Formats: sequence, structure tokens, C-alpha cells
Amino acid sequence: MYKLQRSIAIAVTLLLLATPCLAAETSLKSFFEDCLYGGLSGGVVGAVVMAFTKKPSKHFDYIGYGAAGGVLVGASYGAIMATRSLAEYDHGRVHFAMPTIRPEIGETNSKGQTPIIATAELIRGRF
Repeated sequence: MYKLQRSIAIAVTLLLLATPCLAAETSLKSFFEDCLYGGLSGGVVGAVVMAFTKKPSKHFDYIGYGAAGGVLVGASYGAIMATRSLAEYDHGRVHFAMPTIRPEIGETNSKGQTPIIATAELIRGRF
């Protein structure tokens, strides 16, 4: 009975993962995607670290620790990328957040130097 329940749970999970998501592109959606991808990649890193230990069968907790760390890194990355400007006006409401600093590579000058330019939006609005 346990194997049947487990097989059904795995089949439903795979079916839900294979179904395309038709959600609008919002900052919340991208935040959760960053968390998901961070958790998956952290779990892989934990499994790799576990594989290089002396007794891997006793260190399955490394996968969980890696996944948890990956979720935290993905959440912080998603939160940073979701905020685009210092002050944002959106349909009558003003939001304050830390602006995203984007580095850009400029054109090479006559001396052969390539400048790196950091830009940040201070004010953004939608009406």
C-alpha cells in the first residue's frame, strides 16, 4: 500500500512539474522561481559534497542543508532583482525600496581602457 501511495505522489509531482505555467510575468512569480531554482541547485551542490565524504550514506542531511541555503540565496537574489528603483509610483501608491545597481560595460576608449558604469533607477512610475 505504501509503494502505491508513493508511486501516485511521484506521478502527480512529475505531472505538475511538466505542466506549463501560464502566469503573468510579475515580480512575485520571478521571486518564487528564483527560490525554486536556488533550492534545486543547492540540493545538487549538497549531493555533490555528500558524494565526496568517506561514508556518503550517513550524510544525506547535506542535501537538505544545501537546498535550504540555495533557497535563501535564491530568495535574496529574487528580492534584489524585484526592486528596480528607490521610489516607485504605482497607481496612486508610492513604494520605497533599495534600487538595483546594474553594471554596464562601456565602449573602449582610445587608450584601450573599457569603463564599467554602474546605474541605478531612482524614480519609476506607472500611471
